[in-house]
Amino acid sequence: MTRRAILAGTGSSLPRTRVSNAELAKRVDTSDEWIVERTGIRFRHIAEPDETTATLGAAAAQQALEAAGLSPEDIGLIIVATATPDNTFPASATKVQALIGAPDCIAFDVAAVCSGFLYAVSVADSMLRTGAAKHALVIGSETFSRILDWEDRTTCVLFGDGAGAILLSAEDVDDDRGILATRLHAEGKYSDMLYVDGGPSTTGTVGHVRMQGREVFRHAVTNLASVLGEVMADVGLAAEDIDWVVPHQANKRIIDATAKKLGLPAERVVLTVDQHANTSAASVPLALDLAVRDGRIKRGDLVVLEAMGGGFTWGAAVLRI
Repeated sequence: MTRRAILAGTGSSLPRTRVSNAELAKRVDTSDEWIVERTGIRFRHIAEPDETTATLGAAAAQQALEAAGLSPEDIGLIIVATATPDNTFPASATKVQALIGAPDCIAFDVAAVCSGFLYAVSVADSMLRTGAAKHALVIGSETFSRILDWEDRTTCVLFGDGAGAILLSAEDVDDDRGILATRLHAEGKYSDMLYVDGGPSTTGTVGHVRMQGREVFRHAVTNLASVLGEVMADVGLAAEDIDWVVPHQANKRIIDATAKKLGLPAERVVLTVDQHANTSAASVPLALDLAVRDGRIKRGDLVVLEAMGGGFTWGAAVLRI
């Protein structure tokens, strides 16, 4: 028997307000054609003042709990991956804990921007396998609209708000269910290519997203293809063994180019960037929940998750549902 972190449930939450490219074009010098051609994005959700990273994360967590048939009292670990916490401190994970009514447990945030969910999954996997908890909520939640420069059309059209969650349970199994491998990377020398120009220790302000789009695109395709190859090699898999890839939903061109580089057919890639835009750490769990709930991803499927974000950070995980 082998102890693994098993996917027991998924959930997601999107803000009430949905904004089309055409609506955005009334506010910014852009057009639906320009955005779709370069990114594949058609819609994004924007949080209202009463919707925060913690409230969205809690709503996604509630869905994951219901899907797993568990209660908040069962949870021993909550990790929230976010670049847009409600406050500098306390951790948004503790706010989620209070909102869902979970008693004393481990709760903290992970900051790795768009790769944050993969980092959080890897941490939760390790903690579950070593006995720190029996059940864990791993949440990616963002309100990126709060750090966008709405005068910069090269960035503000790319992002949206939302949350996704998974519930992982530690189980002793005699098959290959659960998280089979994770791989994480970071390369800080590229931090000036995708960053926020503010922070408590530097400017005392929140700041806005800044990005060198062409350079980010180039590194993303290379790094994502590389880490997917690594994590599949770790468990002796080839592209034809994968049932589904759930990528970070940053840009359809990046997703297509990465799949092509690995020889993965488009019909095995979950795509939600057209509906949600780039929701940073929330994008992978949002897409995973959608594909589980619409029946595409089923029990027994082999699934690969991947993401890259500012830092640069990037990572991947492979799991049997």
